[in-house]
Amino acid sequence: MITYNVDSDGIATLTWDMPNRTMNVLNEASITAYAGALDTALKDDKVKGIIVTSGKADFIAGADLEMLLATDTSDAAKLMDQFSQLQRLFRQQETGGKPIVAAINGTALGGGFEICLACHHRIAAANPKAKVGQPEVKIGLLPGGGGTQRIPRLIGVMNAAPILLEGKDLTVDAAKGLGLIHEVVPPGELLAKAKAWLTAPAGEQVVPEYAGKGAKPIDGRAVQPWDRKGFKTPGFPGGQVWSPVGVQTFIGGSAMIRAKTNGVYPAPKAIMSCVYEGLQLPFDSALKVETRYFVSLLRDPVAKSMIRTLFFGLQEANKLVRRPKGVPKQEYKKIGILGAGLMGSGIATVAVQAGLDIVLVDRDQTAADKGKAHIADELGKLVKRGRLTKEQCDGMLARVHATPDFGALAGCQIAIEAVFENREVKAEATKKAEAALGADAVFASNTSTLPITGLAEASVRPAHFIGLHFFSPVEKMPLVEIIVGKKTSPETLARAMDFVQRIRKTPIVVNDSRGFFTSRVCGAFISEGHRLLKEGVPAAMIENCARYAGMPVGPLALNDEVAIDLSWKIMDQTRRDAEAAGEKFEGAGTEDILELMVKKLERFGRKNGKGFYEYPTDGKKRLWLELQKYFPADPKLLYGEGEEKRAKEDEIKKRLLYVQAVDTVRCLEANVLTNPQDGDVGSIMGLGFAPQTGGAVSLIDQVGVKQFVAECDAFAQKYGPQFAVPKLLRDMADKGQSFYGNYHPAKAA
Repeated sequence: MITYNVDSDGIATLTWDMPNRTMNVLNEASITAYAGALDTALKDDKVKGIIVTSGKADFIAGADLEMLLATDTSDAAKLMDQFSQLQRLFRQQETGGKPIVAAINGTALGGGFEICLACHHRIAAANPKAKVGQPEVKIGLLPGGGGTQRIPRLIGVMNAAPILLEGKDLTVDAAKGLGLIHEVVPPGELLAKAKAWLTAPAGEQVVPEYAGKGAKPIDGRAVQPWDRKGFKTPGFPGGQVWSPVGVQTFIGGSAMIRAKTNGVYPAPKAIMSCVYEGLQLPFDSALKVETRYFVSLLRDPVAKSMIRTLFFGLQEANKLVRRPKGVPKQEYKKIGILGAGLMGSGIATVAVQAGLDIVLVDRDQTAADKGKAHIADELGKLVKRGRLTKEQCDGMLARVHATPDFGALAGCQIAIEAVFENREVKAEATKKAEAALGADAVFASNTSTLPITGLAEASVRPAHFIGLHFFSPVEKMPLVEIIVGKKTSPETLARAMDFVQRIRKTPIVVNDSRGFFTSRVCGAFISEGHRLLKEGVPAAMIENCARYAGMPVGPLALNDEVAIDLSWKIMDQTRRDAEAAGEKFEGAGTEDILELMVKKLERFGRKNGKGFYEYPTDGKKRLWLELQKYFPADPKLLYGEGEEKRAKEDEIKKRLLYVQAVDTVRCLEANVLTNPQDGDVGSIMGLGFAPQTGGAVSLIDQVGVKQFVAECDAFAQKYGPQFAVPKLLRDMADKGQSFYGNYHPAKAA
């Protein structure tokens, strides 16, 4: 666990090397082992200095999140004592009177970097892939090992803000530039440089804070800056937080947090408060402040929900844990893409960056070349940002063959159809492609709503047919929804998952249905926005409430982005399919809005610069001024204020989230989703669903299943069947179940 070695010069090396793990982490066992080794070194008179390093490729990844997720948070006092022990350990490390060097051989994040900060000197190996930082805010927490106090004291609040409030990782060179790392050296010289610093002549000084009543000289290198007499926090006149500069800094920082998070994330606010309060106190008192805030966040359901989904759920998805067993891994070299529009060229862009050869097919050479030009533009942006060289960009473009010739698809391991959302157009593309593809090639449709089983009817080999639903813009959106048709083989699913992993996207797997999972839940969100508009809720209020609920954009803005005319086409195709099957069309009750916007007003969304918003060439988008003419707002909501309006805002926020959560449960009940975790990962990564909830399923657990059912019953009675509670959820409420407690997907299916 911790290898302990003392050389002939009295230098003790403590090497982290946890067995049966690829990365070192902080957990009860490793912390206990480290504390014992550190105590031994500090008490051994033969030891003159200490090196802390790692026996693995990286230093320490941070806290063991499995441990945090399993922590009983019911007793706050017990938690305070538990996490204060880590603070005391790090204080023992930096006040033990012996100089300690962190020899950082690779990535050091979270608590792993906090160990380094509690060392007197930090030397890192030159490694462009190594990262250091405090990513805790990304999972709803704050650094709990002194990071909120040591980093601002080292580099000032302004420089510390991106690291603490955004969880920004730093390269070792960037960290050295800021002053968080003292030296960056060749990897082979790391331990020698650490020892050289420890064995260099150093003056002694009296440090009463360390020696207590019997103050005595110790090695001056073994004293942290904040423990030296007269220390002042950098960046503030006289080091005073309450100076005019300090006050302005924190006021501005609070405003920035509010603007970026809309107040829905507790962690950034807690970090800002922690830094502000801590910098006005003696260091040990400041650490107690940090622990109190850390415990308060750990006890909040937000943190556990975010850890469960954004760490474990995401990790499992990226590791392809649901990949069918026994299928050899597919190695991809050449792929085909049918349709060179924004979606097709976007898929091509990420695929060529992953090292694949691309055949980009469209109806004529002009259309195909236009798609390749889009790829060139996207890669050019990366060149301007320094993420690609001009030579790399040119090499990638050389691997893109734009053509109207379907015959060029010969030799492709997979072909992805990204043509118009029209059944006949897709069928034609399928037949032309399959005529050129090899017998074992996978054919994937990028449809967002049309059932895969139906589209596969155009295929001569439906076992090789699957859905790959990408999200726009493909270059930025991380999720791919993989849809399994009734005849899709397990081998095809496995190979499709291999492709998604190869292009560095996150897959979730769902079973076939109209709209699958993400599109139908997205549609539920947009439709609820339409209903609110028809009810007389001002458009601005709808959009703002969505953002204050945690959504990245409001439902009207989202409808503009996905295209209002596409929503109309999907609705129209669904209606025609129902009529062809002799079934009754079950609409959302907002079809009249789509008819008005598309057929009468020709407002298609951002694509033609006219939607629920206007898109002036000389400024930012703004809500269409004439919207009020077609959807008059309730004057009480438009001009009112006070408790009644605030209650309405709270209700709107709930409606916009709950309508998505209810539909997610319907997907679980219908076995479209096979487990809650895919619902959470998919809703956040594909739809931007309020991340502070942990996802559409975790939201229900946060509220409490019984309470959620009661509130939905009230909404259904007042606003309509979109809130009707599925039997699965009502049964869970009656049994006292929760999705991440005692729910069993196999029994519910």
